[in-house]
Amino acid sequence: MPRRYLALWFPYLATDRLRRTGAIPASGAPAERPHVLTEMQGNALRLVDCDQRAVALGLTRGMTLADARARIPDLVALEAQPQADREFLEALAGFCDRFTPLVALDEPHGLMLDITGCAHLFGGEAGLGTLAARAMQRGGLQLKAAIAGTPDAARASARHGRGGIIPPGQEERWLRPLPTAALDTDAETVIALSRAGLKMLDHLAERPSETLSARFGEELATKLRRILGHEDRRITPLRPPPDCVVERHFAEPFADTASLEAVVVRLIGEAARVLEARGEGGRVFELGFFRSDGAVRRLAIETGRPSRDAKALLRLYRERVETLSDPLDPGFGFDAIKLAVPLCEPLDTPQHSLDGRAVEEEAVADLVDRLVTRFGRDRVLRFAAQDTHHPVRAAKALSAAAPLPEAAWSAPEPEEPPARPLQLFEPPQPVEAIAEVPDGPPIRFRWRRLIHDVARAEGPERIAPEWWRDGSDEPMRDYYRVEDAEGRRFWLYRIGFYEADSAPPRWFLHGLFA
Repeated sequence: MPRRYLALWFPYLATDRLRRTGAIPASGAPAERPHVLTEMQGNALRLVDCDQRAVALGLTRGMTLADARARIPDLVALEAQPQADREFLEALAGFCDRFTPLVALDEPHGLMLDITGCAHLFGGEAGLGTLAARAMQRGGLQLKAAIAGTPDAARASARHGRGGIIPPGQEERWLRPLPTAALDTDAETVIALSRAGLKMLDHLAERPSETLSARFGEELATKLRRILGHEDRRITPLRPPPDCVVERHFAEPFADTASLEAVVVRLIGEAARVLEARGEGGRVFELGFFRSDGAVRRLAIETGRPSRDAKALLRLYRERVETLSDPLDPGFGFDAIKLAVPLCEPLDTPQHSLDGRAVEEEAVADLVDRLVTRFGRDRVLRFAAQDTHHPVRAAKALSAAAPLPEAAWSAPEPEEPPARPLQLFEPPQPVEAIAEVPDGPPIRFRWRRLIHDVARAEGPERIAPEWWRDGSDEPMRDYYRVEDAEGRRFWLYRIGFYEADSAPPRWFLHGLFA
């Protein structure tokens, strides 16, 4: 199937955005004045955006504000807000996610959609283009759209041509009459081409590619091939395409919140059947609610293990909706609802054990998923083993919804006490200890003003520092497991050795056994 791309260009995006917010009066208002957006460039304020009325009066981007005021004294100048414009463009990209999951920014002031295999869902390419144009116009945005077989051809047609739909394989015939400015190169190159008599793409297409590359660089020749449809380049979407997508589009905006869950139930069930046929389960389920006014609301559900249990996912959805500080508001209605599964993993049919542990594990996993959904992934943690011999770094707190690392907990020796205590002090607490022989275990130590007589001791276990993390100056530690006369068990370590020409060793309490 040949690739097809839809280019959307908003020539007055910045001023249309300000008009939506009320910073610029609505078009057609009495005594309407031209508006421009300015930015400091060098030592002068220059125009970076103009509304339609300012363009009709001859103002262009790059012109100094002083020159523009000399021509139009009643000009209204506002400060440009490029970050706000980009965020608005990203919001429009989220709106276009209802048409295809492959949506990329095409700056300045444009979007590029890969609609390959999607157009038939909206009545063909003409229907898709009309639907997108009407939606943008309802939002007060002026738009020019084009569909072609390459992103560069669609962009050139939308920004420098008539727009519309270019039939597959007809890019060169349609776009040869465009000016060389459609190459989207720097102004100096365009001027050089014009002086050489090359003012249209038709003039460049008649020249050998090697000649153009030698004179103007390979980049210009590459852009020409892409615009004329001889070479394709894939776009980089803002959001990675999900592994599984199911959706519902409505002929009329859907505003019945009471029946909203029924639509979600059908989507979850359909996604579960698709995942079961693949032998997979989802780790993240994202519901997108697309309103008719362009607003998009997304709800994400995460699970600690691959899942395709429709009933469990529905419970998590209800938990998520109940915890929303801003409830789902349909406004004038939802145009579409989409369920995407960005992350899928292999999932075999579970085999339940006779001792019932599998049922218990599933119950615990369901509880963790509900807690993560209600309180957030960063507030529900679990400990995971780390591949290290350092006792402090042996465990790491991770989100309960995150995949477990490959390192596994070391199994204790049969009928042996645990090698590590359940409670660690950070930092370790200094103690005063007395050893019966040099470099031997302590026979008595003082901790928190209490003296403990050691009845049993095991060790030493020498643990060297991780020099690549701690540095070469970190000393080694000799650890001992000791038990006092009352049966309490401690984990002590010593730094240093009993030597005549060095400072006496220091003792620390690092943890307590149960």
